[in-house]
Amino acid sequence: MDVIWTLGSANTNDVLNALPGDSQLAYTTVLTTLRILEDKGYLRHTKDGKSFVYHPVVDRNSVQRNALRHMVSRFFQNSPELLVSNLIADEQLSRKELQRLKSLIEESR
Repeated sequence: MDVIWTLGSANTNDVLNALPGDSQLAYTTVLTTLRILEDKGYLRHTKDGKSFVYHPVVDRNSVQRNALRHMVSRFFQNSPELLVSNLIADEQLSRKELQRLKSLIEESR
């Protein structure tokens, strides 16, 4: 999805070529993944000659919010506080990152 969001639209070869250099996925693997994402409603395709060009149906922010809600619900007892406390405890956050988090919390009040 990240490649499609970045490019705006792409065929299977575009996605394959945009993956990190150490990624050694087969063309058929990428194609299967794109079809699954389309079946799930994340992508749609148009035909361009003999190839399909895939377009995002959902925006990145919506998917991120839904994934985060699911993760909080499933792994953190539906507690955003528990998620954040685990993040702070397990990650090496810089002073600047911690200050930014504090500012975001204060702004949301």
